[in-house]
Amino acid sequence: MQDLKSRTKVFAISCWNLCTKFPKTREFSNYVNQLLRSSSSVGANYRASQRAKSTADFINKLKIVEEEIDESAYWLEIFLEVSDVNQSEIKELHKEANEILAIIVASINTARKNQKTKTSNL
Repeated sequence: MQDLKSRTKVFAISCWNLCTKFPKTREFSNYVNQLLRSSSSVGANYRASQRAKSTADFINKLKIVEEEIDESAYWLEIFLEVSDVNQSEIKELHKEANEILAIIVASINTARKNQKTKTSNL
């Protein structure tokens, strides 16, 4: 299984590759830019979470990842609605976004649980 650091990087690159295939219209460009920003932010913020200074910092950074991957899923949903091309690629990326989101949410919940356990043991 691919580690999450690599997986989020591949997700960003795959979104970038998808975005190169859309028409170069004003309407598509706006959505393309939004997807490019959010999808690249997922991996960047996940990497930052791995250098967190504390559990609270780790959770805060993962919350940013959660927001960005959810936003990426949103833009992919928009593309599913407005584009007639690349449907299978968009669906695959949307599935990947949802899987990453589930992993991040589970990680946040585990970190919170561990933080509470650590605090109650003091």
